Amino acid sequence: MLDLTKCVAVITGGASGIARAVARQLGREGVRAIGVVDFSDAVTGVCTEINAELGRECLIPYRGDVTDKAFRASVFADLKTRFGGVHICVPAAGIVRDGLAVKVDKATGAAKLYDQDLMEKTIAVNLIGASYWAMETIASVAEQRAAKGKNGWKGGEEVTGAIVFIGSISSEGNKGQVAYAATKAGLAGVTATLAKEAIYYGVRVGIVHPGFTDTPMVRAMDQKIIQEHVLPRTQLGRLLKAEEVADAICFMIRNPAVSGALWADAGWHPPS
Repeated sequence: MLDLTKCVAVITGGASGIARAVARQLGREGVRAIGVVDFSDAVTGVCTEINAELGRECLIPYRGDVTDKAFRASVFADLKTRFGGVHICVPAAGIVRDGLAVKVDKATGAAKLYDQDLMEKTIAVNLIGASYWAMETIASVAEQRAAKGKNGWKGGEEVTGAIVFIGSISSEGNKGQVAYAATKAGLAGVTATLAKEAIYYGVRVGIVHPGFTDTPMVRAMDQKIIQEHVLPRTQLGRLLKAEEVADAICFMIRNPAVSGALWADAGWHPPS
């Protein structure tokens, strides 16, 4: 098992939803320090609130754009200065910009494509951003090992880090989510590749695919769609709780026997 009390974590998108629940649970499980990253000013209040619950200064807020290379580097540099480096990463920051790939205007008969700017923005945040926060974590562990004179990790030795990406049931395709689905499917490929590379440094990489979860992102959806098209296809008959998904993520972090993908989908059965 990964000794969380010796680990420093980074969680992006940590001011709300699943990421916030992960930060709280990792703090409860004794993680030494957690860098909580978000674009929202609310990240400071969230860290203050959870630290009060924990009775210790565990969560450290960092406000900035997860797609900004300089900001990302500054977060890792600060955590290295304060704690020696990062071992765990949950790059959970994500956006949804729904829209049909092709839609015909009934009045004119002209077909309109999904906005390319929205596609590029979604890919930048959900796929590229998440990938580089993960790779930065692997680099941090690699440097910590090198500083201790350690070469490649060998089986039997305790693992030294873990990364869990946030996928989605939409990774298998979902109407109206061409951009979002593409990024989540892409993360599956990133996970599979980094899992093969990062273990050289003793870092495990996995992905959790949540179903529809009660988060600000899902609450912003048309409630009629949720009631008529989401809940009837979910075995639980309700939205998942953020804490339920967080538990799956933390389970994957803790347990070295778990690899690959874990589906926290509440028995979701997508339409054809």
